[in-house]
Parts: sequence; C-alpha cells; structure tokens
Amino acid sequence: MKRQFRWMIFVTMVGLILSGCMAGNEQASGDGDSSGNEGDLEDKVVVYSPHGKDILSEFEKQFEAEYDVDMEFLDLGSQEILDRVRSEKNNTQADIWWGAPQVMFDEAKSDELLQKYEPSYADALDAMYHDEDWYWSGTSQTPEVILYNNKEISEEDAPKDWDDLVDPKWEDELIIRYPLASGTMRTIYSSMIYRDYKETESPDAGYEWLQKLDENTKEYAANPEIMYNQVAKGVGNLSVWNMPDTVMLAEEKGYPFSYVIPESGTPVLTEGIAIVDGAPHPEAAKAFYEFVNSEEAAKLLAEKYYRIPTRNDISDLPSWIEETEINAMEIDWEVFQEKSDEWMEHWDNNIKNSEKQKEE
Repeated sequence: MKRQFRWMIFVTMVGLILSGCMAGNEQASGDGDSSGNEGDLEDKVVVYSPHGKDILSEFEKQFEAEYDVDMEFLDLGSQEILDRVRSEKNNTQADIWWGAPQVMFDEAKSDELLQKYEPSYADALDAMYHDEDWYWSGTSQTPEVILYNNKEISEEDAPKDWDDLVDPKWEDELIIRYPLASGTMRTIYSSMIYRDYKETESPDAGYEWLQKLDENTKEYAANPEIMYNQVAKGVGNLSVWNMPDTVMLAEEKGYPFSYVIPESGTPVLTEGIAIVDGAPHPEAAKAFYEFVNSEEAAKLLAEKYYRIPTRNDISDLPSWIEETEINAMEIDWEVFQEKSDEWMEHWDNNIKNSEKQKEE
C-alpha cells in the first residue's frame, strides 16, 4: 500500500509540472497583440538605443519603478545597433531597438531582424509614422529647417524656402555642417536632389542646385558646435539644420537662432522603435514599447528633450510644437536610401568648394 501510495503521489506531481509547462508555453507563444498581462512580464528588458545616457537613464528609472522590471540599456549609434542586431541574429540579445531613422528600420525589416507588433495607440499614428505591417512605429519626428541669426537677419528678410538659399545675395552667408559626416545634412542634401529625381530619374538638376548652394557657402564646419558658434558670431548668418536642436539651442543656450520651415515642404525624419525578432523577454519588450510612447512619456520627451511626438492625440505640448505647421515632403524612402550614398559621393568629389578651387 505504501508503495502504491507513493506512486500515486509521483504521478500527481508529474501531472502538475507538465500542466504548468504547457501553460507557460501558451503564454510565451502569444500572437503579439498589445493586450499582454502585466503579471506575465519577465524580470528584465534589454534596450539598444542611440538616445544617449540622459534620456535612457531617466526612462530606466521610470520604467523600473512602474513595472518592477530591470531595464538594461546599451547606448550605441544607430548604424552600430543595426550591425550588432545583424550579428546577433542567431543569438538574439536585445529585446528593443529604440531610436533610428525609419530607413534603418526598413532595412532591418528586409533582413528579418524585427518582430511585428501593433501598439495600443496605433490609431493615433498617421500612416507615414509606422511601417505598413507594424514592424516598427515612430516615437518622434524631426523636420529640417532653415536656421538664421536673428540679430543679423530679420524675420521679414530671412529666406522662406530652399530655393531662396541659392540667391546670390546670400553669398558667403552660409555655414554648413560637413554633410558626409552628418545624418541631418545628408538628409537635406539628398532631399534637394530627390525633388527633381522623383520626376526625371536624373540627379542633374539637384547637382546644379547644390553647386549654387556651394557658391554661397562660406565654410563647411567639421562638427555641429563649430557651425553653431560661427552662425552665432555672425561669421555666416545662415545654415540648414533640424528644428528640435535649433529650438533647444535658442532656449537653453541663448543662441540668437530663429528658423523657417520651407514653404514648399521639408524632409521629416521619423525616429522609431521596434521589437527585435527573437527577443528573449517578449512581454517586457511590449510593455517598454508601450511605455516610451505613452502620453506621459511623449510630453516628457517634448518638454525636456525637444522631441516632437508622432502621436496625434497628445495635448498641452510646448508652444513651439503646437504652433508650428509642418509641411512634410513626400519621399520614397526606399529610393532615397538606395541613392543617397551615390549622390553624396558625387557632391564630395565634384561640387564641394569647386568654385573656390577654380579661383585659386
């Protein structure tokens, strides 16, 4: 009897263990919707991001406090993240990739590096701010603008559109961040070529425009700080840059900077977020994905870090966001990504400082 009783206990325990494993497997194989149970969260989430330690540390504290999940982050450049996620494809380490232009997420999607996920706030995102299949969605948008020294140029006299910048009256007035080293400048220059390329499939008109801009450019700055200082000092009174940085420099550092959003339209980069395919902590990843684009997080990023939300249902944002109407250029980002390196190489080899070299 004792032997039989022990056997019955053993069978019962095995049954309980197996049923627990089956339940765990069912939870782990969810369909990727945004209705995850907070009680199912793993104990940590690993985030790769280029957003810098200030933003990442702040979100680490807030996320851990709200979810009791350990957030580990790796602060890398966007290209470094893409390369790393590629190299880890067969041994995935990251759960979340937070921060990069949409073209890089599209590239990662093509390489099957991302996991599909449609967030709970999907209805608040316009089509341009998410992947059509929901392999990534946008967290912030970055419009490009014409920056000018408002002590030297009045609002009335400031250029109103891209083509105004090539007017000979602005000769030697432009200080440009060296484009090949800057994602912002590569976007702006490539956009100027793309304007005609989309109709003609020829970059020639764009090259001619950049030639005229080069003739009005006093110098190419090796880094953004040099560009900021040269424009602030009046060495040259014009530049082209992104809107959030321009506002931040004026408000926090007192630079005499104002900006114009070009009337004909401007390229708008979308900063995104995605769950990495094979994420080791999928439920915690979904929770973090939702957290960083919540209404509270969007307001924090706007007010403290000058990020413009992609969600269209966020109210009480800083006036510089709410009072600004952004006319986004229509861009085929796949073509843009394919051609940009070729276009920029041509600029570097055939246009940059070409008139100055002739004069010498």
